[in-house]
Amino acid sequence: MNEKTPNPKALIPILVFLALYLGNGIYFEYIHPIEGGMGFYVMSVVVAFVVALIVALLQNRELSFDEKIHVCAKGIGDDNITIMLFIFLVAGAFSGIASEAGGAVSTANLLLNIIPPTFAVPGLFLIACLISMAMGTSVGTVTVLVPIAASVAASAGLNLPMCVGTVVGGAMFGDNLSFVSDTTIAATKTQGVQMKDKFRANFKIALPAAIATLVILIVISMQGGTAELQHFDYNIWQAIPYFAVLIAALCGVNVFVVLCSGTVLFLVVGLATGSLTFASAFSSMGTGTSGMFETMIVTILVASIGALMKEYGGFAAILDFIRKHSNSHKGGMFGIGFLTVLMDIATANNTVAIVLAAPIAKDISREYDIDPKKTASLLDTFSCIAQGIIPYGAQLLIAASLAGISSIRIMPFLFYQFLLIFCVCGSILLDRSKKKVG
Repeated sequence: MNEKTPNPKALIPILVFLALYLGNGIYFEYIHPIEGGMGFYVMSVVVAFVVALIVALLQNRELSFDEKIHVCAKGIGDDNITIMLFIFLVAGAFSGIASEAGGAVSTANLLLNIIPPTFAVPGLFLIACLISMAMGTSVGTVTVLVPIAASVAASAGLNLPMCVGTVVGGAMFGDNLSFVSDTTIAATKTQGVQMKDKFRANFKIALPAAIATLVILIVISMQGGTAELQHFDYNIWQAIPYFAVLIAALCGVNVFVVLCSGTVLFLVVGLATGSLTFASAFSSMGTGTSGMFETMIVTILVASIGALMKEYGGFAAILDFIRKHSNSHKGGMFGIGFLTVLMDIATANNTVAIVLAAPIAKDISREYDIDPKKTASLLDTFSCIAQGIIPYGAQLLIAASLAGISSIRIMPFLFYQFLLIFCVCGSILLDRSKKKVG
């Protein structure tokens, strides 16, 4: 395979996207805020990427328009991109019916009733970890648990921002590790690795941060005295499918089998407990699937833009920059992390950030002999860190809105995300793994 000549101008489409999306986000969030709206979601990410794609198609007169379309088609038709799109569809259906069946609320309430009142805050963190691992969505976990966390804080006289920040931290932990998370799907499929292998690599980084977070929360809870919690209603049958999905995923069962089985389980349990009807079940699956459409369209657009930028020498330019500034195995890993964080800060969406950074990360991985499993883990972990900290990301904005506080007030209590920074940097500095040849 012939290496392309580095061409920084080939990166103009992504700069156009960042200027449009980030520029509008800053304007409508901080300069001219919209009442009741989130500034970073005024400009559609799809529209911004369409403009960037048009710019990419207008570049490089050496290729005809038909040749450029062929390059885009090859990018979209990549096996991993196709698998990723199919998984997004199934994951959407699962998420929709699971939410409608009441599984997340029942699971959270069940666990809250088991946890001793004194350890309510550490309990919220553990519950958020489990729920997000089972649901595969940090936003969904925040939406379900923040009202519960607010209720716990009010009834037990606890610090509200700390309770909310604890839920957000747990949500990012589970989303980062979940087999059914769109970030996991994007990170593994773009790097061509198995989810279980990426899970093992991620777990070694995330677990120390989670344990340290738990210790901090336990110490804070013990210093704060005994809390009094109300009883939370739950239906144990509605919680069982989530535990079944979590166990199956951890056992390495194929993600399609896990998602389809989980969907059927929720259908059966929902009908049996009366939380679903046939009409609401299929309607919720349709709603969940529709909720994935934007992510799928973005994936297609990014695959097209990425293929063109690579063809024009844009990726070669980034590699050339990394060679000059961090010419080593560990430097390449830090480069992948830095690139992912920048993409997430710019897009305020961890899945989009991974899809954007992934093809470049794959080239860096080859260049610096980085194990693809490690690359997938770095993509997911660094996007998790950035997305879980930026005050204009969906997770903090939704959490703040539900709790009736500002996202800035939550930030000092994002213990897990801050500890994860140290853990992932430490894992890079101590890393001795090399990509296996052959």
